[in-house]
Amino acid sequence: MDLNIIKENGERDILNANTENELQSIKGALLGKQGELTLLIKEIPKMDVSLRSEFGREANLLKKTFTEMIETQREKIKLKASEISPDFDCTRPGISPVGGALHPITQMCYDLNDAFRSMGFEIFSETEITSELYAFDNLNFPADHPARESMDTYWLEGTDTKKGGERLCLRPHLTGGSVRYMQTHKPPYRFVYPGRVYRNETTDARHERAFFQYEALIVQEELAFSAGKVMIKSILSKVFGRDVGVRMRAGFFPFVEPGFEIDMECLVCGGKGCSVCKQVGWIEVMPGGTPHPNVLRAAGLDPEKYTGFYVNIGLDRLVMMRYGVDDVRLFHSADLRFLSQFN
Repeated sequence: MDLNIIKENGERDILNANTENELQSIKGALLGKQGELTLLIKEIPKMDVSLRSEFGREANLLKKTFTEMIETQREKIKLKASEISPDFDCTRPGISPVGGALHPITQMCYDLNDAFRSMGFEIFSETEITSELYAFDNLNFPADHPARESMDTYWLEGTDTKKGGERLCLRPHLTGGSVRYMQTHKPPYRFVYPGRVYRNETTDARHERAFFQYEALIVQEELAFSAGKVMIKSILSKVFGRDVGVRMRAGFFPFVEPGFEIDMECLVCGGKGCSVCKQVGWIEVMPGGTPHPNVLRAAGLDPEKYTGFYVNIGLDRLVMMRYGVDDVRLFHSADLRFLSQFN
């Protein structure tokens, strides 16, 4: 094809392109590997020697012209696309975009992280899949403990007939992860471990199948037991912005000795009694106590040398107390009408 015809047709097509897609197609037809101008340039070695130099110079000049025209036309198309429609009324009030916000449970977790960091704690996390070894064996759970059954724990199909580290499950609590942390770090320990856990149980106003916990653990050679209660009261006061009543009742948990049920004053009813606290004015928010000697041994520590204090906060219930909500299921409903109240 004649060079002048390619020039005439190419310039016309470029100037008439109205979209970037059209322009890209024209560029391919002219300058692509099989483009008209590209194929013509490939024919130069076959021409008479006296014509090659002049033709080659004109062809390369046209290639440069096409490239510049395509870029210029591309900018024109972009500017045209960004023009305000003539029907647009600039005097009309704008519509504010819908703003997002942190989920109240996430916000509570961040607040606790800040509080614990201020006391020198490290933040720890790991995957939500664990094993029987870390969820039960290392935590002093008896072999026949009911928590090991499928009625309570979600075992992963294909591993549910195995034992120990080969029997996998969705973590039913965070405590086993703390043992893993101690096995891979050097004492003394001062860390927190927030995360989601899973239990096979019936949901109601106070219980969910998937919920959040927040574990805190101190392990060192000497630690006064009273320091544990001081830590609990300090954290709750920081989270709620005022002093919060706390009580510790003797309780049994395989992984602590001695163990305690730790309750806080119900902030939904102010301690007067309601459906959330079952009319007693107190609500259980965490187990706690000194790590059991067998747990310390599983972590590779000498229980004659080391002691500590452990708590596992029910994060969802703490959020219920902060906002006076009487049904934990609302926080997991993904109902934007409810969640937008916390923006």
